[in-house]
Amino acid sequence: MGERRALVMVEDPELLDAVLRLAAAAGCELHRTVDAADARRHWTDAPLVLLDPPAAQRCARGRMPRRDSVVVAVRGEPPPTVWEQAVAVGAEHVVSLPDAEPWLVSAFAEAAEGARGAGPVLAVVGGRGGAGASVLAAAVAIQAAQDGSRALLIDCDPLGGGLDLVLGAEDVQGLRWPDLAVAGGRVPAAALHAALPAPATGRYRGCELAVLSCDRSARGPAASAVSAVVEAGRRAGETVVCDLPRYPTDAALAALHAADLTVLVVPAEVRSCAAAGRVAAVLAEQTGAVHVVVRGPAPGGVAAEEVAAALGLPLLTTMRPEPGLARALERGAPPDRPRGPLAGAARAVLAALRAGVGTTSAGVETS
Repeated sequence: MGERRALVMVEDPELLDAVLRLAAAAGCELHRTVDAADARRHWTDAPLVLLDPPAAQRCARGRMPRRDSVVVAVRGEPPPTVWEQAVAVGAEHVVSLPDAEPWLVSAFAEAAEGARGAGPVLAVVGGRGGAGASVLAAAVAIQAAQDGSRALLIDCDPLGGGLDLVLGAEDVQGLRWPDLAVAGGRVPAAALHAALPAPATGRYRGCELAVLSCDRSARGPAASAVSAVVEAGRRAGETVVCDLPRYPTDAALAALHAADLTVLVVPAEVRSCAAAGRVAAVLAEQTGAVHVVVRGPAPGGVAAEEVAAALGLPLLTTMRPEPGLARALERGAPPDRPRGPLAGAARAVLAALRAGVGTTSAGVETS
């Protein structure tokens, strides 16, 4: 992806300091210029143009071509002449600092990240403890990264032991939830990926996969932080996968509300169906598209379709046992096998997610 730099032409030293600070917070690189002739070289290609009133006047006199995303910034209340200058240069917005600082950070973040479209968000929940939801969530994120998408794997279960362990990435450098100061608002996706562990072993070496784990701390993320991180990934066009606990914490609910598709992983057992029924009832109250992935074998011969019917949910796919998987995970190997039941289930879930908000409802046996 090419470099994306916003164009800034500001004379006022105090205003320039504020603009530089806000651009840095958004992770946005800048072209700084002091005259219209130099600005003309970047005028068309810059994702955002920010001017102060004198710069807007000079650019208007220089007959700069009309374009989108031109902003005129002032300190304090804008005088009437500023509006005239903004109209003359074709500005879409006039913003007053410091009041408009959050808006300007968002504008800089959009300029840095580009308009890549809304990335899909998946929530994965276990119907009971040990259902395999965390492993499936990790496998889906790995599959998305292997397909060439940027993927963000988010751990929302503080009592789950840490999702980095599932990836064999507990020793990989990077921030975990207890270290990440996110109070809400806008988070630049590029800065987030740079700060998080990026597992670089196994088949997904070089893939753009970042994991945000709860580590071994019982202190989970705040709902506002989960919303900010999920939105950062979605805004950047990434595939976002959230591993959720079965109990509805505020953080889990924030992820559910953002999810395009929620997958409930249920072993094909009578007791598991009973436990999953309680979870399914909670999910139905919080999110729309919920599908079930049934994990075999079925000791009592319960069919996957019967499990889905008992839960009142559409069957997305089934997953047979995978020889050696548990042993490999225990040794720290990530769930990145190219073939097998887990890989097949991950591909089926990812296909349903990309198809759009859970429109896939046919049960497909994976191999």
